[in-house]
Amino acid sequence: MHPDLQHLIRLQQLDTEIESARRRIADIPGIQQALDEKLAEQTATVASVKQRLAESQTARRDIEKDVASIQTRLSKYKDQLMEVKTNKEYQTMQKEIATAEESVRSLEDRILDRMEEADVLSRELKLAEAELKRQQADLAREHQALQEEAAALERGADQRSATRAALAKELSPAALALFEHVSRQRKGLAVAEARNGHCMVCHVRLRPQVFNEVRRNESLIQCDSCLRILYFAPEAPQSAASQAS
Repeated sequence: MHPDLQHLIRLQQLDTEIESARRRIADIPGIQQALDEKLAEQTATVASVKQRLAESQTARRDIEKDVASIQTRLSKYKDQLMEVKTNKEYQTMQKEIATAEESVRSLEDRILDRMEEADVLSRELKLAEAELKRQQADLAREHQALQEEAAALERGADQRSATRAALAKELSPAALALFEHVSRQRKGLAVAEARNGHCMVCHVRLRPQVFNEVRRNESLIQCDSCLRILYFAPEAPQSAASQAS
């Protein structure tokens, strides 16, 4: 294989790996933000349940105050009942007592409803807080894993960049200039495999004469369509065991 072509294939591999690492590194902050947003949603859920529980408990205390107020009135009515002098006054007072007692029963039913509601909300809050705790632990682990991944990718990209710089020095100036030019024009992909008479990137059929020249790997040949530098990778010979099967 032509030395420049061999180096260009490796150079393309390094560029592809570096670009892949850089894209992944760039994606990580967005992934971390999505994780934070998910945790924020669960935190808001816990806060909402707490708020509903607090409102329910406040409403129950207000009803209990109303009951206490009516019971105070009811006690006064019963004391006054002993002091009435006419049958009409007695009947009026009995009616007031009955109305007050009915109000107390109605309010006590509402207190029971609020107590049941508070029980449901307390269970809901317990589950929501447990889920929040689980998500917080998961988030801490995932953030740590992403940070470690980013650091490893950064180290790998730096090592590949150093290898690339050394490799570029081994190329002829013309080959390197051609590679860099095509790479800029073709979004970082300057080298392509030719297989079965086609460029495997743009999938255009190569002229038979061109493909035959590419198969020899003895010179730098560009695809007539996409202008990428072509190379041919012979198929590995099959082992005796695989041929027998």
